[in-house]
Amino acid sequence: MRRKIIKIDEEKCTGCGLCIPNCHEQAIKIINGKARLVNDVFCDGLGACLGECPEGALTLEERDAEPYDETKVLENLVRKESALIEDHLQKLSGSGDTELHKGYGDLLKVIQGDAAGGGCPGSAASVFAKKHKAVNSPQENTQQSELSHWPIQLHLLNPVADFFAGSDVVLAADCVAYSLADFHSRFLKGRNLAIACPKLDHDIEVYTQKIRKMADDAKINTLTVIMMQVPCCRGLLQIALSALQKAARKVPLKAIIISTQGEVLSEEWV
Repeated sequence: MRRKIIKIDEEKCTGCGLCIPNCHEQAIKIINGKARLVNDVFCDGLGACLGECPEGALTLEERDAEPYDETKVLENLVRKESALIEDHLQKLSGSGDTELHKGYGDLLKVIQGDAAGGGCPGSAASVFAKKHKAVNSPQENTQQSELSHWPIQLHLLNPVADFFAGSDVVLAADCVAYSLADFHSRFLKGRNLAIACPKLDHDIEVYTQKIRKMADDAKINTLTVIMMQVPCCRGLLQIALSALQKAARKVPLKAIIISTQGEVLSEEWV
């Protein structure tokens, strides 16, 4: 059939990933450093992603394409995390009261049951008690980890875990801790950590939903985004901004930029 569908200019696309959080159907992914339409049936042609591209690489065109298929979108979302699925199903449930909509609710219950039934032991949640190390000599390294919990990768984190409740949260790009020598003592002490890479991580649209849940459900106090000065890292701030704009609660947001040589270039409330 002939219909409107997204068109991506690969020459203009920088692979920043800013278009992805607003594509709720997950029709766009970053593949080999470029945004690509992964399947025609996932794109509803509404263009919610258009305004997010700083390079103007996204437009709508009218061409022959397979029709948009909500069922296939849901089948794809089933393979992702329940936070995104829950929001998508809630949006659908408000549009009618048919057997199909009731089926969406049943599907959500199954997904949530599967999520609670198991997983990788390495992603099991832990909260760490602080240990105060005695200093026996001036030469002894007195640096201590300020990490308060595990896991820390945003895909593995439960956004409503008890340790997030009412806390100050640091969302750091993966490279920050390797570049900034005093990351723990300067920025992590007294805060809870999540790490992510907007350039290399898969399915980063889930991040928007998780941060929104931190704001509305965990009721975090503040969010500090720490990123590198490289352009692709700015996507992390855009994800946080998008999430907090969708949240019902107002959460103060601070942005910190680190140079590739480990210097703090800027630190400001957004």
